[in-house]
Amino acid sequence: MDNPLGGTVSNHRTYSTLTMNPVSTVNSHDYLCTVFCGEKEKKEKSVKVELYSFPSDPIIEISPSLVAGEPVTVTCKIPDVYPSDHLEVFLKKEEHVLLKENFYDDDSTDTETKTVTYSFNPTAEDIGKEITCVAKLPITDMDFEPKERVTSQKLNANFGPQNTTIITASPRNSPMEGDPLKLICVTDSNPPPQIVWRKHLADESIQHLIENNVLSIPRAHFTDSGLYICEVINLVTNKMEIATVDIVIQGAPNIAELSIEPSATVQEGENVSIQCSAEGNPPPKIILRRKSDSADMGPYSEGRILLFPSVMFLNGGDYECIAENEFGKIKSEITLNVEYGPRNTMVSVIPATAVKEGETVTMKCTSSGNPAPVISWKKKKVTGESEKILKDATLTIQNIKSQDLGLYECEAHNQFGKEEKAVKLVVQGRLEKTDQMIPLIIAFSSVTAIAVPVVAILIYVSRKAKINGSYSLVKALRLKV
Repeated sequence: MDNPLGGTVSNHRTYSTLTMNPVSTVNSHDYLCTVFCGEKEKKEKSVKVELYSFPSDPIIEISPSLVAGEPVTVTCKIPDVYPSDHLEVFLKKEEHVLLKENFYDDDSTDTETKTVTYSFNPTAEDIGKEITCVAKLPITDMDFEPKERVTSQKLNANFGPQNTTIITASPRNSPMEGDPLKLICVTDSNPPPQIVWRKHLADESIQHLIENNVLSIPRAHFTDSGLYICEVINLVTNKMEIATVDIVIQGAPNIAELSIEPSATVQEGENVSIQCSAEGNPPPKIILRRKSDSADMGPYSEGRILLFPSVMFLNGGDYECIAENEFGKIKSEITLNVEYGPRNTMVSVIPATAVKEGETVTMKCTSSGNPAPVISWKKKKVTGESEKILKDATLTIQNIKSQDLGLYECEAHNQFGKEEKAVKLVVQGRLEKTDQMIPLIIAFSSVTAIAVPVVAILIYVSRKAKINGSYSLVKALRLKV
């Protein structure tokens, strides 16, 4: 023929080959092969190349997006079909044929996408039914498969959201602290809507939670109580609906905070507050008090705060916060440490402040303060100056001597001040040995002065008696007188 071959020819001896790659509709012709043998003999043979194109299933489009009660147009497209003059198309709703169309009069010479359309007003019963497009290319003298292609699509009416509700799933009727809590947002909508969970906070603000129809809380806490909002939006119908549920988490109290301001360790005279906050439902009764085993509990408050406008060292100690409701009772403790300078310094002396030389005296100094005071001893010199002699609470002087007498001072100090206490030690002197003999000598001399004259008189009388044979002491005295 006069048309180009549309391919390449290769000859080898008695063989000649025409190759068309890739084949297309331009190759749909009769091809004639002519053979010459010598100058007079010629033979010819023809072959017809027939092409088809039926590559994919039909495409169904429904426009506008189906909304219940509004007219809709169904479009079926058959892509790249050839030869289209054999094409037959059927549109069906379930088994009912809505439209049958053929393209017998089409004279296209190339592949084309063929389209059929059908418009109708769907009823409520039509929602969910299948629209089917059947395309056939029945060429009897051509051997290819498939010669029929089918596509189906359900009629889906876009609606909603509507009938939105929240289902609360919990192990008990009233959620308790620690229980798992699941909130499920249920709605009717097509296409499936976008669901957003929000929570209405105490300060009137809205907290965004998650974008899911299920909100799960593995362990519910008191702070999870509040108004929950399920917001449902259909992006096709552009409609929104919300549902709310008020969740109240009940349970025994929990002490959230127990603190001391400005700090747990303060200086005497500062303004101090002890604060306790507890959570629970029902709201717990809170008692804040000083911990004590006695009947006198000391500072006490049926509330969340205990104030000390000018704290004293006696206010220091352990404090407890007790929170109680119908589900239970809990307590927590904290220690208030009040620091102050030394005071109530006292000195005790054993055996006494007046001792004899050679004895041992022990002086003990005590003082209160926080932190505990450091105690040291000083002794007043003759010059009036004080000399540090010991850094300890107990001063012991052994084998005391007269030079140990004098004024002793106990000093107690810490970083907040100092306090002193004085004691005077008086030593009673003990007699030396020479001094102790003087009374004996005097006594001996007196006795001697009396005894010598008496002895002399007795000797004299004795001698007189020997001469006279007898002797009268009375007469002798008289004669002397």
